Amino acid sequence: MLIRVGYDIEFYLPCEVAMLAALNVHPSRSLDLLEPDEVRPEPGMLVSNYFDIFGNRCTRFVAPAGRLRLTGSTLVLDSGKPDPVKLSARECPVGDLPEDVLTYLLNSRYCEVDRFSNTAFELFGDSQPGWQRVQAVCDWVHQKVRFDYSTARPTKTAMDVFTERVGVCRDFQHLAITFCRALNIPARYATGYLGDIGVPPGGPMDFSAWFEVFLDNRWWTFDARHNVPRIGRVLMATGRDASDVALTTSFGRADLCRFFVVTEEEKYKPVLGDAPVVETNELAQMTR
Repeated sequence: MLIRVGYDIEFYLPCEVAMLAALNVHPSRSLDLLEPDEVRPEPGMLVSNYFDIFGNRCTRFVAPAGRLRLTGSTLVLDSGKPDPVKLSARECPVGDLPEDVLTYLLNSRYCEVDRFSNTAFELFGDSQPGWQRVQAVCDWVHQKVRFDYSTARPTKTAMDVFTERVGVCRDFQHLAITFCRALNIPARYATGYLGDIGVPPGGPMDFSAWFEVFLDNRWWTFDARHNVPRIGRVLMATGRDASDVALTTSFGRADLCRFFVVTEEEKYKPVLGDAPVVETNELAQMTR
């Protein structure tokens, strides 16, 4: 399967400002990229790339005052298979966890683990450890929290979501992550592209959030909002919570003026024997 991913984001900057962007596809998918994956700022300016402490590819630049447009598009080769499921996956004892995984058991900006310890064991302590326990967490969050874009706010924590029972995709994941950590299951936040591939169209596209848990000595994908295995996830970044994987960070005022995301399957048609010609969309042509 071929998946076209891309974005077109525009800001107004009252004055010059330094910025960071986490808009690239995650390095773990680098071998799946069939086209360059670069952040293209307009007006043109010097940009540099680096890898943050979580292994995400990031871009930094200093943008002049005025309009700033960030575009990018790439083509991803995907298996076309849904998220892997292993019902027998077991929890790893905390004493046996790799050192770099331990941080995903601790409190973070949006995940107040210490405030959920008793509640987590009251709700899920009787569930079967491992995959079934994580699924029980997802089922509970999916059933108890209502999705509503109008309730989004950057300060909402897992405790706020637990109390208000409403939020957007990142809020669902923050609450599920916090429950898992309180149950001594390492969990981390993930963000990326998730289009309406294999499901009915759900409206305008956006970047999506899900989470990953460490079972059987590897990371597995879970999604408390959709709560079903999905096709075509394209990971961009992982971190302790949403504060570690912000799409853009400005060290000064930057007013968002336009936000457009595309994630869709592309078809290719064979011509001249076996050589494929990929049908490209408007965004891909515009950003080349």
